[in-house]
Amino acid sequence: MYSVVDIESNGAPFRKESIIEIAIYKYDGHEIVDQFITLVNPESEITPFVQKLTNISQRMVRSAPHFHEIAKRIVEITDNTTLVGHNIEFDYRMLRQEFKRLGYEFKINTIDTIPLAKKLIPEAESFSLGKLVKSLGIPLVDQHRASGDARATLELFKLLMFKDKDSEIIQQHHEELNANTYLNKIKQLTQDLPFERGIIYFQNAEGKIIFFDFVDDLSKFSKILFNSKSKRWKQIQDEVSQIHYDLTGNDILAKLIIKTKGLQKRDNLQFGLYHKNGKYFAERISNIKEEQPLLRFKSFTQGLKAVSFIKTQSQFEDLDEFEKTINLKGRNELWLSDGRTLGEKSFLIFQKGKLTAFGFYELHTQINSWEKLSKLKIDLKSFPPDLQNDLQLGLLRCDFEIIPLPSK
Repeated sequence: MYSVVDIESNGAPFRKESIIEIAIYKYDGHEIVDQFITLVNPESEITPFVQKLTNISQRMVRSAPHFHEIAKRIVEITDNTTLVGHNIEFDYRMLRQEFKRLGYEFKINTIDTIPLAKKLIPEAESFSLGKLVKSLGIPLVDQHRASGDARATLELFKLLMFKDKDSEIIQQHHEELNANTYLNKIKQLTQDLPFERGIIYFQNAEGKIIFFDFVDDLSKFSKILFNSKSKRWKQIQDEVSQIHYDLTGNDILAKLIIKTKGLQKRDNLQFGLYHKNGKYFAERISNIKEEQPLLRFKSFTQGLKAVSFIKTQSQFEDLDEFEKTINLKGRNELWLSDGRTLGEKSFLIFQKGKLTAFGFYELHTQINSWEKLSKLKIDLKSFPPDLQNDLQLGLLRCDFEIIPLPSK
C-alpha cells in the first residue's frame, strides 16, 4: 500500500517553512483507494515567488484549515503505507516538521521516484517532474499545485512499477532507503536538527544521556561528529540512538538550562585576560601564577578576540573603568536579551549581586512588575561554577539591556 504525496510550502527560509497545500493519493498497486487534497493556512506569509509559481494567494489560504485540524486525517490515510514522492525528502521533511510543532513524531518508510527513474529510465534527458512526465506522455494538469503534481507522480510510479516487473529495483531502493545502516542512522538522527544555537543531548537506547554540549549550530555539529574519524567520538557514534535538543540563544541560558536539568558541565578555562603596562593581553593562566586574570577563556583565540574588542572601546584604556563595567557586586537588576526562538525574550534576575533566577517571555509581554516576574521566573538554588565569567563577558560586549529590578 502506497501514499503518493505532494506538498507546496510558503517559501519561508529553510526549516521555517509551512505547508500551504497537500495532496495524498492512497494507492494499493491497482487503483486509488482514498485521497486527501486541501489548502492549508500556514499562519504566515506566502512569498511573492511562491504565489506566482503556484497561483496560491494569501486570500485563498485565509479560510483554509490549519495543519493541526488535518493532522489526524494525514496520519489515518498514510497509516501502514509507504510514502512515495518525487524528491520525497522535501515532502517527508515538511510533514515531520509540521507534526513536530504539534509535539508528534511522524515516522514512515519512503520511496523516491527520482532515483528510481534514473535506474529504470536512464535515457531521460531530465528528471524534473514536469520534463520527465512530459517526455513519457504522462499528463500533468495544474503543475506546481499539490493535486496535479501528486497525480503525475502517481502515474510515473505506476510506469516505474510496470518497468520493474519483478519489483527488484523498487525493493532494493526501498531497502537501501530504510535499511538499518550507519549512513541511514546519521540521516534519521540529524534530519530534523535546526541550524541554530542550543544544547544537544545524545542518548543511548535506554534514554541515558551519553554526551551533551552547547553548540553554535545543532545540525552542523552533529554531522561533523558523526563523520569524524577521531577515537574521541567513536563510542558516541556507536551507542547513540536518539538526539534531543533545547534552543537557548546564548551560552548563559544554556548553562542555566543544563543546571535546572541536574546536569553538570564545567568549562576548561585555561586562558586569561591580563593588563600590564597599560596594555591588555591574553595568556595561558598557568604561565602567570602571580596574579588572577581579569577574565577567563576556553581558548587563546577567544582571548585574542576579547583583546581586539577592548581596543575599540576607548573607555577601557582606564583599567578601573574596565573593572567597574564587569563588576557584578551589589547589582539589583533585570538583564534582558534574546530568547530561544524568534518572538521570545529572556531575562536574568540579579539580587544583591547574585543571579537568583531566569526566565522567558513573549516579545510583547510586560514584565515591569515583580508579580509578573514571579509567574515567569525559574529560581536558581545554586550558581553554576563558571557562569560568572560568561556574565562578565556579556557585560563587556553589552549583550544585555539592563533595567532596575522592579520592587516587590
